[in-house]
Amino acid sequence: MEHPPYRLAEEFDRFLGDPDDPGEVFSYARCAELDEQEEFPADICDRFQEWGLSDEYVPVEHGGRLHDYEQVLQLVRTVARRDLTCAIGHGKTYLGGVCVWVAGSAEQGARLGADIMAGVPVSLGLTERAHGSDLLANDVHTDDKADKADKADHWLVSGEKWLINNATRGSVLSLLTRTHPDGGPRGFSVLLVDKRELDEGTYRHLPKIPTLGIRGADISGIAFDGARVPRSALVGAEGAGLEIVLKALQLTRTMCAALSLGAGDHGLRLGLDFAEERELYGRRLIDIPQAGHVLAGAAADVLLHEAVALVAARAVQTQTAELSVTSAVVKYLLPTGTDQVLADLTGLLGARAFLKGVHANGRFQKVERDHRIVGLFDGNTLVNLNSLVNQFRPLVRGFKRGTGDTAGAGAACDLATPLPPLDPSKLSLVARHGSGVVAGLAASVEEITRRAARNPALDPVAEAARRLLAVTTEVHAEMEAYQGVLAEVPAAAFEVARRYTLCWAGAACVGLWTQSTDRLGDDPGTGALWRDGLWLRAALGRLLVRLGEPAANGRETGEELLGALRDARSSGRLFSLLPQRVPERRLAMPAAPSGETERTSC
Repeated sequence: MEHPPYRLAEEFDRFLGDPDDPGEVFSYARCAELDEQEEFPADICDRFQEWGLSDEYVPVEHGGRLHDYEQVLQLVRTVARRDLTCAIGHGKTYLGGVCVWVAGSAEQGARLGADIMAGVPVSLGLTERAHGSDLLANDVHTDDKADKADKADHWLVSGEKWLINNATRGSVLSLLTRTHPDGGPRGFSVLLVDKRELDEGTYRHLPKIPTLGIRGADISGIAFDGARVPRSALVGAEGAGLEIVLKALQLTRTMCAALSLGAGDHGLRLGLDFAEERELYGRRLIDIPQAGHVLAGAAADVLLHEAVALVAARAVQTQTAELSVTSAVVKYLLPTGTDQVLADLTGLLGARAFLKGVHANGRFQKVERDHRIVGLFDGNTLVNLNSLVNQFRPLVRGFKRGTGDTAGAGAACDLATPLPPLDPSKLSLVARHGSGVVAGLAASVEEITRRAARNPALDPVAEAARRLLAVTTEVHAEMEAYQGVLAEVPAAAFEVARRYTLCWAGAACVGLWTQSTDRLGDDPGTGALWRDGLWLRAALGRLLVRLGEPAANGRETGEELLGALRDARSSGRLFSLLPQRVPERRLAMPAAPSGETERTSC
């Protein structure tokens, strides 16, 4: 693999320096200080700007460096691995610009791109205090108070947007606005509002909202009172605002995976370090079987999430027409899964998971509460499951026929395949032909079965893959009962959608392993995870249990995975499917304890 995307993330990580060094601008100590003060990390964001992170949010056709969404995933993951407040506060600019990347003119793209690369914060004005996720009920609107001459050149915008990230700090706002009095699906438009050009007194910022997590982020709002916005601010066609936003959210929901990956990386490392250092009952915590079991399970989930995110990020460009499914799966699965990883690790750390200044300067309690909000961004859990329920008909039909973009799925799963440029015109609100990732599962299972015939060590992987295919067939049969359900979705349909996300994830993992193991299995850093299907065996085991299948004997798998996790930590590598190094200090593994040790609780 030549110059893979994670190499730029490694370069960025080295530029940021060792986060354990309190002298670095972007250190754990500085992030804890800012969190305590509920202060925005402006100095850290300046450091990002110095490196050029904002350039990576702007597509190349608009003057930036964004040409590979897997690369964006890795860069934002690098920031999130250190601090989620910084990742969310800075990455919000990408979210603010996506409507223009999807439907804006070349002139709008060039102008916004130049602003973003110059460090101008951008935000997305979407939600409102009274309506939440019900975008069709939004009240921010244009009115007809202007005289006829003025109406030809301007809209007058009034109303309030609330719980908007960077609403106060941002200078430019992609605003979903009701431009037809009656509203409706074709009654909303997106306006690119530049606050620097608004008349004084026609808008005001709402107070910053105190939050449990990401305490330093600018979560506030903005109110308009007859603000004159030029007609040239219209993004795409008038009345197409809802469709533009929903398509833009497919991109941002997929990229939210980076936030969960970073949080999982951080939490897992903190849990491992604690288990290596803590002594109980005359031995280290890491040597107590239950502690090792918890760590191995968390490690399996972290790799599972990484595999899903890698396939999904690449599918942005290789399977664009199916992103309505991909994004909903990822936005449901990774935030909920990472919340569970952190909950499991909380049991390992005990009281220290909640305390500041005791273990690792209280970093675990910070990452745990910071990550809780990720599941709410860009559509919450129920919104994403509901999106899948609304697509049950084409998904079932596609699975029966074996249709869907299987070629695009194969390219997404082969990490060495160059990605085509993103064509936003291919974005669709429905995956009309089904899911190519799921349609390719049967062929991937056959490939693993053939490999197992030559390598008996793969027999457990092949058996797990066959079980996954059988369950996936059953889940699609369950989906048939809820085809066409749109108005009042029964609770059982959401449960079937949840099961579908697990099947999609399993298919993505199997596809990734079959397409990429020959290239990564020989790497001295990560080869042990790929050879004999170790990470895939662990990931499928976790998924099958959540699908209600009997648990296989995973003791040996867990021990192998825990060994790989400890080896990565001691050698300065990120615990990852990819051979990435990190600038953090290596963990010196303590010697086995001898003699009497104080007996205390965790």
